Amino acid sequence: MVIALFLAFLLQVAPNPDDAVREIDRITNPITRHGGTDNISYLATLDAFDWTVILLYFIILTLLAILGLYRVRMVYQFWRYRNVKPSPQRIFAENELPRLTVQLPLFNEMYVIERLLQSACELDYPRHLLDIQVLDDSTDESVKIAEAEVEKYQALGYDIHYIHRTDRTGFKAGALENGLKTAKGELVAVFDADFTPRPDCLRKMVDYFSDEQVGLVQMRWGHINADFSLLTRIQELMLDGHFVVEQTSRNRSGGFFNFNGTAGMWRRAAIDHSGGWQHDTLTEDTDLSFRAQLMGWRFVYLVDEDCPSELPVEMNAFKTQQRRWAKGLVQVGLKLMPRLWKNPTLKWQQKLELFFRLFGNCAAPLMIALSILHIPVLIARFNQGIFQMILLDLPLMFLATFSVVTFYGTTILYLHPKEKWRYFLIPMAMAMGIGLVFSNTRAVLEALLGVQSSFVRTPKYKVEKSGDNWANVAAKYRRKKGWLPVLEAAFALYFVVAVWYAWRSNIYATIPFLMLFLLGYGYMAGMSLFQGSARRLLNVFRR
Repeated sequence: MVIALFLAFLLQVAPNPDDAVREIDRITNPITRHGGTDNISYLATLDAFDWTVILLYFIILTLLAILGLYRVRMVYQFWRYRNVKPSPQRIFAENELPRLTVQLPLFNEMYVIERLLQSACELDYPRHLLDIQVLDDSTDESVKIAEAEVEKYQALGYDIHYIHRTDRTGFKAGALENGLKTAKGELVAVFDADFTPRPDCLRKMVDYFSDEQVGLVQMRWGHINADFSLLTRIQELMLDGHFVVEQTSRNRSGGFFNFNGTAGMWRRAAIDHSGGWQHDTLTEDTDLSFRAQLMGWRFVYLVDEDCPSELPVEMNAFKTQQRRWAKGLVQVGLKLMPRLWKNPTLKWQQKLELFFRLFGNCAAPLMIALSILHIPVLIARFNQGIFQMILLDLPLMFLATFSVVTFYGTTILYLHPKEKWRYFLIPMAMAMGIGLVFSNTRAVLEALLGVQSSFVRTPKYKVEKSGDNWANVAAKYRRKKGWLPVLEAAFALYFVVAVWYAWRSNIYATIPFLMLFLLGYGYMAGMSLFQGSARRLLNVFRR
């Protein structure tokens, strides 16, 4: 029946399009399709194929609704524990401050090296207690730039060292592990190349280590270029959702939360005691975090203190970043979940939360299946009444979508209570999440199948404000577009047909839901394929 509909749709290019329209009516009208009877009861019009499509649709929607419940629970926990703020056991006196090492891992970051080293050397901490390591695995001009900057600050009296590896074994984890061999500090702070730590950030973290059980202090990520474009605004909201709701909820409710790879400070003993940096996953930060918490180390999260960073301004770079995180989390889940599940000291709620955290990205293939099913479901349920929709669809869609609205709405309310315009970004964040499913599905399948891949960094171009030019310099680090944008474009066209069919069949209630899919796939494909060309063209007109 569904195949027949598409054949009839293609017939519209025939000389007599009215015949094609009548053919579509004949196929999709529940009366003519079932022998001409005037009995159009909801159950009477369903054949075996229709039931199969609807059953698959509701199974997937139910699974996504369960993930929605998990997200609602995090929102609830955030508001419940929002006033349970951490405080250090005591404040270190100036002569008690521990020795501290700052590690700055780099790989081909020629545009942001100078900014990073300047920020690191402006950190407010006694110089005799601070050493800085530039851990550079670069293979391009970044090497000379980094060496020159290190020599400049050494001449000014800073205890800063340049450590270059020609063998990238372990990627970032390997660089951090190699740096620990010569690190002088009992505490180790890590800042990625795209971060600009404020001078007082070490002071705001160090006092929590007066408690000997604290192994890590993590700051929230801030964003120095969030107003650059719509893409960076959406990224800001998506990341803020993680850092405000998820991390705060997990930390303050007694769950495990993870080091985010940067903008945090470790106790050296906690790293060593937990097995050190390991590089068998792409998210070495999450891996070490969970191993450390299993060993009994306590973590502290500072939601009200942020460390500024640069957001990716290019869609393909953003997708690469998200794909690395998605794959890495599943890899950590496969590695540690058996150990976590068998741990007798963890409550079942903690184990369940860890399962959702590590395998939540497995929802991406479900979203693809749901996308494919939309038109068949629209056809199969052509004659469904309002009662069935309220009884079946509304609760599931409510959990699957309302949970996202409350999640991001909470984030905006907490960080930007007076900026009401930000709430209009929520549908775009929802659409962006849908648009990422092909990229993230690839990551999930690679992780499940054991496909190994290198650590692909997210390139940064020192874009700090609206109007900064990046399109010309980005060519050096721009990745190939690949075949995924074509697939995303095809699905955008698929949802054009879905919206058309829903409109023509007077199924208006489904159109906003379908538009999220159309917008997500269309925006993702358009930006992936044409963003750089459009930006360069705009720069030509500006000149």
